[in-house]
Amino acid sequence: MKREIQFSLVYRDMWQSSGKYQPRVDQLVRVAPAIIDMGCFDRVETNGGAFEQVNLLYGENPNVSVRKWTAPFHAAGIQTHMLERGLNALRMNPVPADVRELMFKVKKAQGTDIARSFCGLNDHRNLKLSVEYAKKAGMISQAALSITSSPVHTVEYYMGVVDHLVEYGADEICLKDMAGVGRPTFLAELVSDIKKKYPHIKVQYHGHSGPGFSVASMLEVARAGIDYIDVAVEPLSWGKIHPDVITIQQMLKADGFLVKDVNMDAYMQVRSLTQEFIDDFLGYWINSSNSKMTSLLVGCGLPGGMMGSMMADLKGFKAAINASERVNGKPESDLDTLMVKLFREVEFVWPKLGYPPLVTPFSQYVKNTALMNLLAMSQNKPRFSSIDKDTWGMIQGKMGTLPGKLADEIVDLAKVKGMEFHTENPQDNYPDELPKFRQMMKDEGWDCGQDDEELFELAMHERQYRDYRSGIAKQRFNAELEDFRAKAGVPVIIKRPVVEMPEYDINRLVAEYPGAVPVQAPAKGRILWQIDVADDSKAPVAGTPVEAGKPCGYVQTYYGMEEIVPAVSGRLIAVPAAQGKDVVKNEIVALVK
Repeated sequence: MKREIQFSLVYRDMWQSSGKYQPRVDQLVRVAPAIIDMGCFDRVETNGGAFEQVNLLYGENPNVSVRKWTAPFHAAGIQTHMLERGLNALRMNPVPADVRELMFKVKKAQGTDIARSFCGLNDHRNLKLSVEYAKKAGMISQAALSITSSPVHTVEYYMGVVDHLVEYGADEICLKDMAGVGRPTFLAELVSDIKKKYPHIKVQYHGHSGPGFSVASMLEVARAGIDYIDVAVEPLSWGKIHPDVITIQQMLKADGFLVKDVNMDAYMQVRSLTQEFIDDFLGYWINSSNSKMTSLLVGCGLPGGMMGSMMADLKGFKAAINASERVNGKPESDLDTLMVKLFREVEFVWPKLGYPPLVTPFSQYVKNTALMNLLAMSQNKPRFSSIDKDTWGMIQGKMGTLPGKLADEIVDLAKVKGMEFHTENPQDNYPDELPKFRQMMKDEGWDCGQDDEELFELAMHERQYRDYRSGIAKQRFNAELEDFRAKAGVPVIIKRPVVEMPEYDINRLVAEYPGAVPVQAPAKGRILWQIDVADDSKAPVAGTPVEAGKPCGYVQTYYGMEEIVPAVSGRLIAVPAAQGKDVVKNEIVALVK
């Protein structure tokens, strides 16, 4: 009898691996019936990851989106699944245990069946509560292995993690090959070992197309006993994203597996609607490079979804690196040359930082360190001259145990800075906070929502939720969209709002310092005047000299570092945005005179 392999459509991840935003709820509801009519999916990834946060960023209620988006699949008997980051849940930084537990209750009540939980370091301690909370909420717990290729990431290493996850009660295991660098035969051996040792455990494979291994990997894991395979649909398949369902379905069918047929009329409708959403507004945030595969990813192991943001980082740093190279008599680098240099620097940095799997947020940490090394070396400074606070947290073990050994030079640098290394359970560093957020809801006069879902959003994404409730988020999004459309020559149909900057009166500040020139934040994120400080200091102080066109600080965004560049030379006479402060795009962060 032929063995059946089932497909999951990763519609959410298709978009996240392509650009910044997800479709609006009205668009999702339109495409759901066509996805169902394709007839080939037993599962659809509907939410999780950045889905909720992205909805808040453009001023929409994510709870409404999840409920409406999952409902048609339930009615059709198709399971829905979400992605969450273990200790970090749905955000980039650690989350208290009580907020994590509420997340699973809320998402189950909203219609999500399966919780795919991963830890970027593969520290099983960070997944223990995810497994327990998911099962307690009545969800299927799918614990994920963050797949990468390194000397320490052996089959034995991953099986050691699997043993713990099964002990905790995980129902399923996912091989999360987020960069698509898992070698096909290695993945097959891992699947085979899991199925032999734990035949009752369902195994799902998730692999990106970026470096080109994905089709071979899917065939190999199918032959080794995989139960589910994640696929995408055009126009967002291939490139740095995921293989298309048609190719994988036909390949497996030819190899003798039982797979469901694809209703091509429905496929074309999904394809057409997805393109319509891109043309409507989502395409403005999709980098064209994400439609291309590249074997350069094999060596550095960076996930394909990072390529767009990485190129933006390189463009931002290009001027500063070239200026330093000119001063030091070195030849300037074009963007392609810098990209290759960065890939090589990531290869150099990665083992020295203990081989963290290159997945959010650790891929950003390694890439940022490599980028700052390029800048330092262009200035004749040593590598690791600047390491940001979050990367130091990873190095110190605050987020979990690194898979490999830190290089001696990194350990020595930490000791020089007086940093301590941590071995305790990372969750113990983050006490419960729900009572505090319940009181905030009460103080604001806000209802906690059905199944406490509004309370959850505040506790998980406080800043973004407040911006959503105030209307500022929608104003910012509309203004950004208007700018994109104007640059593309599209007639402006949005009335541009006035976005008030938070926490201080800009007019009063400028009036207080006549003749001063404002320095503005280039993007939304966290101010890092000094990248390698260990605490939220107020550097730089008033009186610090700055030079026109040269970065005097950075904004750490969700995708990487953006330079803060003053328009004139002079001295800082006011710094209203302190180190570590969250800022919005174009916010005045300093004054120069």
